[in-house]
Amino acid sequence: MTLKFLYIADPMCSWCYGFSLELQRFLADMPDAELDIVLGGLRAYNTQKMDADQRDMILSHWEKVQQVSGLPFDMTGLNKPDFIYDTEPACRAVVAAKMLTQDMPTIINFAVFQAIQHAFYAEAKDITKEAVLAEIAVKALNEYEQSEIFDQESFLETLCSAECKDETRQHFQQIQQWGVRGFPVLLLVREDGLHMLSSGYVKAEILIENLREISVV
Repeated sequence: MTLKFLYIADPMCSWCYGFSLELQRFLADMPDAELDIVLGGLRAYNTQKMDADQRDMILSHWEKVQQVSGLPFDMTGLNKPDFIYDTEPACRAVVAAKMLTQDMPTIINFAVFQAIQHAFYAEAKDITKEAVLAEIAVKALNEYEQSEIFDQESFLETLCSAECKDETRQHFQQIQQWGVRGFPVLLLVREDGLHMLSSGYVKAEILIENLREISVV
């Protein structure tokens, strides 16, 4: 039986970035598993420019995540003039990837999700820019497929479409209806409903243990 998971997260959530490697390790022994990503909208539609206090607060979170996860961070990413921490475009890029890969294994979208995270946290790229997101996503998609079937122009067209924007908004509304207030969240999908595997950052070993406990019930 194919295992199905629901991953609730935001590419610009630092704890989701920290958790990404643990989730990757967890899924490594389950190549046929399905992972459906629901985008959280951590700071979606934010229009306020980042000030020094907000920057310091966010960087303190990044430092904690770096200490716990060991993942690379480029702390200069928040120093861009007039930077607005709007997570909607990054979430929408994952939705666009989902729209373009409906006939492909769902894990491909996690590869796009991780690529966007890495670009933001480790490479200090401005992933609030649609052109930047299209470049990152297309590279990740083509690397996963080991081909050149995706191109930036087509991806950007999907990313900027009204359909994609509406679909992304529906993701955010779903999260609100579920009452999810923090990310990341990983759920096991079974016929009898959704089962919580983790809420917040946990190690892969804990995920494996939680899955085992749920599976014997």
